[in-house]
Amino acid sequence: MTEDLPRITVRNVAAAVIGNALEFYDFVTYAFFAVQIGHVFFPVQSAYGSLMLSLGTFGAGFVMRPIGGILLGRYADRVGRKPAMILSLVLMGAAVLAVAFIPSYAAIGLAAPILVVFARMAQGFALGGQVGSATAFLMEAAPLHERGFYAALQGGSQYAASLAGGMVGVLLSTFMDAGQLQAFGWRIAFALGALALPFGLFLLRNLPETLHRSDQAAPRAGAGGDWSLWIGHRRLIVLGLVTLASATIFTYVTNYMTTFAETVLHMGNGVSLGATLVVGVSGMVGAQFGGWLSDRVGRWPVMVWPRITYLVLVWPLYTWMVSMHSTVALLCTTAVLVFLGTVSFGPFYAALTESLPGRIRGSIFGTIYAVSIAVFGGTAQLVVTWLIHETGNPLAPAWYLIASGLCGVVSTAMMSETAPSRLGFAPAPAAASAE
Repeated sequence: MTEDLPRITVRNVAAAVIGNALEFYDFVTYAFFAVQIGHVFFPVQSAYGSLMLSLGTFGAGFVMRPIGGILLGRYADRVGRKPAMILSLVLMGAAVLAVAFIPSYAAIGLAAPILVVFARMAQGFALGGQVGSATAFLMEAAPLHERGFYAALQGGSQYAASLAGGMVGVLLSTFMDAGQLQAFGWRIAFALGALALPFGLFLLRNLPETLHRSDQAAPRAGAGGDWSLWIGHRRLIVLGLVTLASATIFTYVTNYMTTFAETVLHMGNGVSLGATLVVGVSGMVGAQFGGWLSDRVGRWPVMVWPRITYLVLVWPLYTWMVSMHSTVALLCTTAVLVFLGTVSFGPFYAALTESLPGRIRGSIFGTIYAVSIAVFGGTAQLVVTWLIHETGNPLAPAWYLIASGLCGVVSTAMMSETAPSRLGFAPAPAAASAE
Protein backbone atom coordinates (compact mmCIF):
# COMPACT_ATOMS: atom_id res chain seq x y z
CA MET A 1 0.00 0.00 0.00
CA THR A 2 2.91 2.37 0.59
CA GLU A 3 3.55 2.68 -3.14
CA ASP A 4 0.40 4.83 -3.41
CA LEU A 5 1.69 7.32 -0.87
CA PRO A 6 3.19 10.62 -2.07
CA ARG A 7 6.96 11.03 -2.04
CA ILE A 8 8.56 13.06 0.73
CA THR A 9 11.16 15.52 -0.57
CA VAL A 10 13.85 17.44 1.24
CA ARG A 11 11.78 20.55 0.52
CA ASN A 12 8.84 19.03 2.39
CA VAL A 13 11.01 18.23 5.39
CA ALA A 14 12.46 21.75 5.33
CA ALA A 15 8.93 23.18 5.29
CA ALA A 16 7.97 21.26 8.43
CA VAL A 17 11.20 22.27 10.19
CA ILE A 18 10.82 25.95 9.29
CA GLY A 19 7.18 25.96 10.41
CA ASN A 20 8.21 24.43 13.71
CA ALA A 21 11.03 26.96 14.15
CA LEU A 22 8.67 29.89 13.49
CA GLU A 23 6.30 28.73 16.21
CA PHE A 24 9.11 28.31 18.71
CA TYR A 25 10.53 31.73 17.82
CA ASP A 26 7.24 33.32 18.74
CA PHE A 27 6.99 31.37 21.98
CA VAL A 28 10.55 31.77 23.31
CA THR A 29 11.02 35.41 22.27
CA TYR A 30 9.03 36.35 25.37
CA ALA A 31 11.77 34.88 27.57
CA PHE A 32 14.46 37.04 25.94
CA PHE A 33 12.54 40.23 26.76
CA ALA A 34 11.14 39.17 30.13
CA VAL A 35 12.70 42.18 31.91
CA GLN A 36 11.29 44.73 29.45
CA ILE A 37 7.86 43.07 29.30
CA GLY A 38 7.75 43.01 33.09
CA HIS A 39 8.26 46.77 33.25
CA VAL A 40 5.58 47.43 30.61
CA PHE A 41 2.81 45.19 31.92
CA PHE A 42 3.71 44.60 35.59
CA PRO A 43 4.99 47.94 36.98
CA VAL A 44 5.30 46.98 40.65
CA GLN A 45 7.62 48.73 43.10
CA SER A 46 10.50 46.23 43.04
CA ALA A 47 12.42 45.00 39.99
CA TYR A 48 12.29 41.48 41.49
CA GLY A 49 8.49 41.57 41.75
CA SER A 50 8.13 42.85 38.19
CA LEU A 51 10.41 40.13 36.85
CA MET A 52 8.61 37.40 38.80
CA LEU A 53 5.21 38.50 37.46
CA SER A 54 6.63 38.62 33.93
CA LEU A 55 8.11 35.13 34.27
CA GLY A 56 4.85 33.92 35.79
CA THR A 57 3.05 35.09 32.66
CA PHE A 58 5.70 33.31 30.60
CA GLY A 59 4.78 30.19 32.56
CA ALA A 60 1.09 30.73 31.81
CA GLY A 61 1.82 29.73 28.23
CA PHE A 62 2.81 26.30 29.51
CA VAL A 63 -0.49 25.70 31.30
CA MET A 64 -2.31 25.18 28.00
CA ARG A 65 0.38 23.07 26.34
CA PRO A 66 -0.88 19.72 27.71
CA ILE A 67 -4.39 20.54 26.47
CA GLY A 68 -3.02 21.48 23.06
CA GLY A 69 -0.87 18.34 23.07
CA ILE A 70 -3.88 16.10 23.77
CA LEU A 71 -6.48 17.76 21.53
CA LEU A 72 -4.31 18.71 18.56
CA GLY A 73 -2.25 15.53 19.00
CA ARG A 74 -5.36 13.36 18.66
CA TYR A 75 -6.40 15.49 15.70
CA ALA A 76 -3.03 14.80 14.09
CA ASP A 77 -3.37 11.05 14.73
CA ARG A 78 -6.89 10.88 13.31
CA VAL A 79 -7.01 13.51 10.56
CA GLY A 80 -3.37 14.08 9.66
CA ARG A 81 -0.07 15.72 10.57
CA LYS A 82 -0.40 18.47 7.98
CA PRO A 83 -3.77 19.92 9.07
CA ALA A 84 -2.69 19.83 12.71
CA MET A 85 0.51 21.75 11.95
CA ILE A 86 -1.38 24.34 9.88
CA LEU A 87 -4.01 24.86 12.59
CA SER A 88 -1.40 25.34 15.31
CA LEU A 89 0.52 27.81 13.12
CA VAL A 90 -2.61 29.92 12.57
CA LEU A 91 -3.37 29.97 16.30
CA MET A 92 0.19 30.96 17.12
CA GLY A 93 0.11 33.79 14.58
CA ALA A 94 -3.03 35.30 16.06
CA ALA A 95 -1.70 35.07 19.62
CA VAL A 96 1.72 36.57 18.94
CA LEU A 97 0.17 39.42 16.98
CA ALA A 98 -1.99 40.15 20.00
CA VAL A 99 1.05 40.33 22.33
CA ALA A 100 2.79 42.72 19.95
CA PHE A 101 -0.08 45.23 20.02
CA ILE A 102 -1.55 45.00 23.53
CA PRO A 103 -1.28 48.47 25.14
CA SER A 104 0.79 48.90 28.30
CA TYR A 105 -0.46 48.86 31.88
CA ALA A 106 -0.08 52.64 31.96
CA ALA A 107 -2.49 52.93 29.01
CA ILE A 108 -5.30 50.49 29.87
CA GLY A 109 -4.58 49.37 33.42
CA LEU A 110 -5.32 45.85 34.64
CA ALA A 111 -6.71 44.80 31.25
CA ALA A 112 -3.15 44.81 29.85
CA PRO A 113 -1.67 41.96 31.94
CA ILE A 114 -4.92 39.99 31.68
CA LEU A 115 -4.81 40.16 27.87
CA VAL A 116 -1.14 39.17 27.86
CA VAL A 117 -1.89 36.12 30.00
CA PHE A 118 -4.69 35.01 27.62
CA ALA A 119 -2.43 35.52 24.59
CA ARG A 120 0.32 33.46 26.22
CA MET A 121 -2.18 30.68 26.96
CA ALA A 122 -3.25 30.64 23.29
CA GLN A 123 0.41 30.41 22.28
CA GLY A 124 0.89 27.49 24.65
CA PHE A 125 -2.13 25.63 23.25
CA ALA A 126 -0.84 26.07 19.70
CA LEU A 127 2.70 24.97 20.49
CA GLY A 128 1.48 21.99 22.51
CA GLY A 129 -0.19 20.64 19.38
CA GLN A 130 2.66 21.55 17.06
CA VAL A 131 5.37 19.50 18.77
CA GLY A 132 3.72 16.08 18.52
CA SER A 133 2.54 16.62 14.95
CA ALA A 134 5.88 17.90 13.67
CA THR A 135 7.91 15.20 15.45
CA ALA A 136 5.67 12.44 14.12
CA PHE A 137 5.95 13.87 10.60
CA LEU A 138 9.75 14.06 10.74
CA MET A 139 10.12 10.50 12.00
CA GLU A 140 7.65 9.12 9.45
CA ALA A 141 9.30 11.04 6.61
CA ALA A 142 12.79 9.78 7.46
CA PRO A 143 14.68 6.91 5.82
CA LEU A 144 14.93 4.04 8.33
CA HIS A 145 18.61 4.54 9.11
CA GLU A 146 18.39 8.35 9.34
CA ARG A 147 15.54 8.64 11.82
CA GLY A 148 17.83 9.97 14.53
CA PHE A 149 19.02 12.87 12.40
CA TYR A 150 15.53 13.68 11.08
CA ALA A 151 13.83 13.50 14.49
CA ALA A 152 16.59 15.66 16.00
CA LEU A 153 15.48 18.40 13.60
CA GLN A 154 12.64 18.97 16.09
CA GLY A 155 15.15 20.01 18.76
CA GLY A 156 17.45 21.66 16.25
CA SER A 157 14.64 23.85 14.92
CA GLN A 158 13.87 25.01 18.45
CA TYR A 159 17.43 26.23 18.83
CA ALA A 160 17.27 27.81 15.38
CA ALA A 161 14.33 29.78 16.76
CA SER A 162 16.40 30.71 19.79
CA LEU A 163 19.21 31.85 17.49
CA ALA A 164 16.81 33.97 15.42
CA GLY A 165 15.35 35.53 18.55
CA GLY A 166 18.83 36.25 19.87
CA MET A 167 19.91 37.88 16.60
CA VAL A 168 16.83 40.09 16.61
CA GLY A 169 17.51 40.98 20.24
CA VAL A 170 21.16 41.86 19.59
CA LEU A 171 20.26 44.01 16.59
CA LEU A 172 17.56 45.84 18.53
CA SER A 173 19.86 46.43 21.52
CA THR A 174 22.59 47.70 19.17
CA PHE A 175 20.41 50.40 17.63
CA MET A 176 18.25 51.23 20.65
CA ASP A 177 18.99 52.36 24.16
CA ALA A 178 17.44 50.65 27.21
CA GLY A 179 14.48 53.04 27.25
CA GLN A 180 13.62 52.46 23.60
CA LEU A 181 14.00 48.70 23.97
CA GLN A 182 11.52 48.75 26.83
CA ALA A 183 9.12 51.19 25.20
CA PHE A 184 8.73 49.51 21.81
CA GLY A 185 11.82 47.51 20.81
CA TRP A 186 10.54 44.20 22.19
CA ARG A 187 7.28 44.69 20.27
CA ILE A 188 9.26 44.76 17.02
CA ALA A 189 10.64 41.30 17.81
CA PHE A 190 7.11 39.93 18.25
CA ALA A 191 5.80 41.69 15.15
CA LEU A 192 8.58 40.15 13.05
CA GLY A 193 7.48 36.70 14.23
CA ALA A 194 3.88 37.42 13.29
CA LEU A 195 4.91 38.66 9.84
CA ALA A 196 6.93 35.46 9.22
CA LEU A 197 4.04 33.09 9.98
CA PRO A 198 2.29 33.53 6.60
CA PHE A 199 5.57 32.33 5.06
CA GLY A 200 5.28 29.19 7.20
CA LEU A 201 1.73 28.59 5.95
CA PHE A 202 2.93 29.05 2.37
CA LEU A 203 5.54 26.34 2.91
CA LEU A 204 3.12 23.91 4.55
CA ARG A 205 0.40 24.18 1.90
CA ASN A 206 1.89 21.42 -0.31
CA LEU A 207 3.13 19.20 2.50
CA PRO A 208 2.34 15.49 1.87
CA GLU A 209 0.60 13.52 4.61
CA THR A 210 2.64 10.91 6.50
CA LEU A 211 -0.02 9.63 8.92
CA HIS A 212 -0.38 6.29 7.12
CA ARG A 213 3.16 6.08 5.78
CA SER A 214 4.39 3.79 8.55
CA ASP A 215 2.93 1.10 10.78
CA GLN A 216 0.63 -0.06 8.02
CA ALA A 217 0.47 -3.53 9.52
CA ALA A 218 0.12 -2.40 13.12
CA PRO A 219 -2.64 -4.25 14.93
CA ARG A 220 -5.79 -2.41 15.82
CA ALA A 221 -6.49 -1.67 19.45
CA GLY A 222 -8.98 -3.83 21.25
CA ALA A 223 -12.16 -2.78 22.99
CA GLY A 224 -10.29 -0.13 24.91
CA GLY A 225 -9.38 1.70 21.70
CA ASP A 226 -6.46 4.07 21.73
CA TRP A 227 -6.50 4.29 25.53
CA SER A 228 -5.50 0.63 25.77
CA LEU A 229 -2.39 1.51 23.77
CA TRP A 230 -1.65 4.32 26.20
CA ILE A 231 -1.91 1.90 29.13
CA GLY A 232 0.25 -0.62 27.30
CA HIS A 233 2.99 1.99 26.94
CA ARG A 234 2.74 3.32 30.51
CA ARG A 235 6.38 2.51 31.40
CA LEU A 236 7.64 4.35 28.34
CA ILE A 237 5.34 7.28 29.10
CA VAL A 238 6.70 7.62 32.65
CA LEU A 239 10.31 7.43 31.46
CA GLY A 240 9.54 9.96 28.76
CA LEU A 241 7.95 12.34 31.27
CA VAL A 242 10.97 12.21 33.59
CA THR A 243 13.48 12.55 30.74
CA LEU A 244 11.65 15.48 29.19
CA ALA A 245 11.22 17.13 32.59
CA SER A 246 14.99 17.07 32.97
CA ALA A 247 15.44 18.25 29.38
CA THR A 248 13.03 21.16 29.67
CA ILE A 249 14.57 22.40 32.92
CA PHE A 250 17.92 22.36 31.13
CA THR A 251 16.44 24.19 28.11
CA TYR A 252 14.75 27.00 29.99
CA VAL A 253 17.54 27.51 32.50
CA THR A 254 20.00 27.90 29.61
CA ASN A 255 17.51 30.22 27.85
CA TYR A 256 17.53 32.15 31.14
CA MET A 257 21.19 33.05 30.55
CA THR A 258 20.12 36.37 29.01
CA THR A 259 18.12 37.35 32.09
CA PHE A 260 20.82 35.87 34.39
CA ALA A 261 23.52 37.96 32.72
CA GLU A 262 21.42 41.14 33.04
CA THR A 263 20.10 40.73 36.58
CA VAL A 264 22.83 38.71 38.34
CA LEU A 265 26.07 39.35 36.45
CA HIS A 266 24.96 42.96 35.63
CA MET A 267 26.11 42.84 32.03
CA GLY A 268 24.77 45.04 29.25
CA ASN A 269 21.89 44.16 26.94
CA GLY A 270 24.19 43.42 24.00
CA VAL A 271 26.38 40.94 25.88
CA SER A 272 23.39 39.35 27.60
CA LEU A 273 21.53 38.79 24.35
CA GLY A 274 24.78 37.51 22.85
CA ALA A 275 24.41 34.52 25.17
CA THR A 276 21.20 33.74 23.30
CA LEU A 277 23.12 33.55 20.02
CA VAL A 278 25.50 31.04 21.59
CA VAL A 279 22.56 29.00 22.90
CA GLY A 280 21.10 28.87 19.39
CA VAL A 281 24.28 27.86 17.57
CA SER A 282 25.43 25.31 20.14
CA GLY A 283 21.93 23.83 20.38
CA MET A 284 21.53 23.38 16.64
CA VAL A 285 24.95 21.81 16.23
CA GLY A 286 24.57 19.59 19.30
CA ALA A 287 21.09 18.31 18.47
CA GLN A 288 21.94 17.38 14.88
CA PHE A 289 25.29 15.87 15.80
CA GLY A 290 23.61 13.75 18.49
CA GLY A 291 20.90 12.58 16.09
CA TRP A 292 23.44 11.76 13.37
CA LEU A 293 25.70 9.90 15.81
CA SER A 294 22.79 7.89 17.23
CA ASP A 295 22.02 6.56 13.74
CA ARG A 296 25.48 5.01 13.72
CA VAL A 297 26.28 3.93 17.27
CA GLY A 298 22.78 3.67 18.76
CA ARG A 299 20.42 5.91 20.71
CA TRP A 300 21.31 4.75 24.24
CA PRO A 301 25.03 5.65 24.44
CA VAL A 302 24.47 9.06 22.86
CA MET A 303 21.58 9.83 25.23
CA VAL A 304 23.44 8.76 28.38
CA TRP A 305 27.19 9.51 28.23
CA PRO A 306 27.10 13.18 27.13
CA ARG A 307 24.54 13.80 29.85
CA ILE A 308 26.86 12.36 32.49
CA THR A 309 29.68 14.56 31.20
CA TYR A 310 27.36 17.55 31.39
CA LEU A 311 26.54 16.79 35.03
CA VAL A 312 30.23 16.66 35.93
CA LEU A 313 30.90 20.06 34.33
CA VAL A 314 27.86 22.10 35.45
CA TRP A 315 29.19 23.19 38.85
CA PRO A 316 32.78 24.15 37.86
CA LEU A 317 31.59 26.03 34.78
CA TYR A 318 28.98 28.03 36.70
CA THR A 319 31.56 28.79 39.40
CA TRP A 320 33.97 30.07 36.76
CA MET A 321 31.29 32.19 35.07
CA VAL A 322 30.08 33.80 38.30
CA SER A 323 33.56 34.46 39.67
CA MET A 324 34.91 35.96 36.44
CA HIS A 325 31.93 38.16 35.48
CA SER A 326 33.36 38.23 31.96
CA THR A 327 31.89 37.91 28.50
CA VAL A 328 34.25 35.02 27.66
CA ALA A 329 33.24 33.02 30.73
CA LEU A 330 29.53 33.62 30.09
CA LEU A 331 29.66 32.58 26.44
CA CYS A 332 31.99 29.61 26.92
CA THR A 333 29.95 28.20 29.80
CA THR A 334 26.78 28.58 27.78
CA ALA A 335 28.30 26.95 24.68
CA VAL A 336 29.69 23.88 26.48
CA LEU A 337 26.62 23.15 28.58
CA VAL A 338 24.17 23.63 25.71
CA PHE A 339 26.20 21.47 23.34
CA LEU A 340 26.49 18.56 25.79
CA GLY A 341 22.83 18.78 26.75
CA THR A 342 21.51 18.85 23.20
CA VAL A 343 23.80 16.05 21.98
CA SER A 344 22.01 13.78 24.44
CA PHE A 345 18.52 15.17 23.82
CA GLY A 346 18.70 14.94 20.00
CA PRO A 347 18.47 11.12 19.86
CA PHE A 348 15.69 11.08 22.47
CA TYR A 349 13.12 12.38 19.99
CA ALA A 350 13.80 9.38 17.75
CA ALA A 351 13.99 6.89 20.62
CA LEU A 352 10.58 7.90 21.95
CA THR A 353 8.76 8.17 18.63
CA GLU A 354 10.25 4.89 17.34
CA SER A 355 8.80 3.14 20.37
CA LEU A 356 5.22 4.34 19.69
CA PRO A 357 2.62 3.05 17.19
CA GLY A 358 1.72 5.55 14.48
CA ARG A 359 -1.92 5.86 15.49
CA ILE A 360 -1.01 7.30 18.90
CA ARG A 361 2.42 8.73 18.10
CA GLY A 362 1.40 12.37 17.77
CA SER A 363 -0.90 12.45 20.78
CA ILE A 364 1.38 10.57 23.19
CA PHE A 365 4.55 12.42 22.21
CA GLY A 366 2.77 15.77 22.23
CA THR A 367 1.14 15.08 25.60
CA ILE A 368 4.33 13.79 27.27
CA TYR A 369 6.23 16.77 25.95
CA ALA A 370 3.57 19.30 26.92
CA VAL A 371 2.90 17.94 30.42
CA SER A 372 6.56 17.77 31.40
CA ILE A 373 7.20 21.23 30.01
CA ALA A 374 4.05 22.71 31.57
CA VAL A 375 5.07 21.51 35.03
CA PHE A 376 8.84 21.96 34.85
CA GLY A 377 9.65 24.17 31.86
CA GLY A 378 7.03 26.78 32.69
CA THR A 379 8.31 27.06 36.25
CA ALA A 380 12.07 26.67 35.64
CA GLN A 381 12.87 30.36 35.32
CA LEU A 382 10.58 31.23 38.22
CA VAL A 383 12.28 28.61 40.42
CA VAL A 384 15.76 29.79 39.48
CA THR A 385 14.89 33.45 40.07
CA TRP A 386 13.36 32.57 43.45
CA LEU A 387 16.35 30.42 44.46
CA ILE A 388 18.81 33.21 43.63
CA HIS A 389 16.70 35.76 45.53
CA GLU A 390 16.13 33.61 48.61
CA THR A 391 19.66 32.22 48.95
CA GLY A 392 21.56 35.19 47.62
CA ASN A 393 23.74 32.66 45.82
CA PRO A 394 24.22 33.14 42.05
CA LEU A 395 25.19 29.47 41.76
CA ALA A 396 21.62 28.39 42.56
CA PRO A 397 20.84 27.56 38.88
CA ALA A 398 23.61 24.97 38.94
CA TRP A 399 21.96 23.20 41.90
CA TYR A 400 18.70 22.91 39.99
CA LEU A 401 20.44 21.69 36.83
CA ILE A 402 22.34 18.99 38.74
CA ALA A 403 19.26 17.73 40.62
CA SER A 404 17.11 17.54 37.48
CA GLY A 405 20.01 16.16 35.43
CA LEU A 406 20.48 13.21 37.79
CA CYS A 407 16.81 12.27 37.36
CA GLY A 408 17.19 12.54 33.60
CA VAL A 409 20.25 10.30 33.50
CA VAL A 410 18.46 7.56 35.45
CA SER A 411 15.30 7.65 33.31
CA THR A 412 17.25 7.75 30.04
CA ALA A 413 19.44 4.84 31.10
CA MET A 414 16.27 2.77 31.67
CA MET A 415 15.07 3.27 28.08
CA SER A 416 15.55 0.55 25.47
CA GLU A 417 17.74 0.80 22.39
CA THR A 418 15.64 1.54 19.28
CA ALA A 419 18.18 2.44 16.56
CA PRO A 420 17.78 0.18 13.49
CA SER A 421 21.58 0.00 13.17
CA ARG A 422 21.74 -1.70 16.58
CA LEU A 423 18.69 -3.91 16.07
CA GLY A 424 19.92 -5.58 12.91
CA PHE A 425 17.67 -3.93 10.31
CA ALA A 426 19.08 -3.64 6.81
CA PRO A 427 19.27 -0.14 5.32
CA ALA A 428 16.02 0.92 3.68
CA PRO A 429 15.57 3.00 0.51
CA ALA A 430 15.62 6.73 1.18
CA ALA A 431 12.22 8.18 2.00
CA ALA A 432 13.19 11.70 1.01
CA SER A 433 14.67 12.96 -2.20
CA ALA A 434 16.31 16.26 -3.04
CA GLU A 435 13.62 17.17 -5.53
